[in-house]
Amino acid sequence: MLDTRRNIALACALSALAGYVDGIGFLHLGGLFVSFMSGTSTRMGVSLAEGKWLDAAEASALIALFTLGALLGSLIVLGRGAHRQPRVLLAEAGLLAFGALCYTFGRPDFTIGAIVMAMGMENAVFQIDGGAGLGLTYVTGALVKVGQHLAVALTGGPRLGWVTNLLLWAALAAGAVGGGAAYHWINLAAIWFAAIWALGLAALCALTDHK
Repeated sequence: MLDTRRNIALACALSALAGYVDGIGFLHLGGLFVSFMSGTSTRMGVSLAEGKWLDAAEASALIALFTLGALLGSLIVLGRGAHRQPRVLLAEAGLLAFGALCYTFGRPDFTIGAIVMAMGMENAVFQIDGGAGLGLTYVTGALVKVGQHLAVALTGGPRLGWVTNLLLWAALAAGAVGGGAAYHWINLAAIWFAAIWALGLAALCALTDHK
């Protein structure tokens, strides 16, 4: 998947986008994640343990919407036709734009639902031949791979195999900084920048896609 400069650049741009949106969602929801479902699942479990049923229900809804987005993205990838990557990104951009519009018209609850689905959908961009694809909205696996590749490098293997995964982590972290700053500036209207970002990536992807 990450075997070309084009794919590495696209993956990093999408990880940065996920970090940006997650930073916005985290601040708006007061500690829940819209792209990192491991963290949201932990919050759901803790809320259940503490008997905070409404908090648990909110976390559960986010998990369900993220899964629905992943399902829809996979259906696009598994469908017929060429240019499946750009189509997934175009659909993601559409969801993000819908979310921004919902905030404009006073429905921030719909905004959150749309951006969570968009984040689930994003993980289908590198899905190939029905496989699981590459996780772009969370970087726990990337950090594990950094450690593993560093171990390989220290024992005589390829010296720079860890760099790509470190870039994915750095891109997500940088995106979160931007998302946090944008939220403090213009609240959920900051999602407009994410929609434009995804639309631009869809266009660039279409120009460089040969499938």
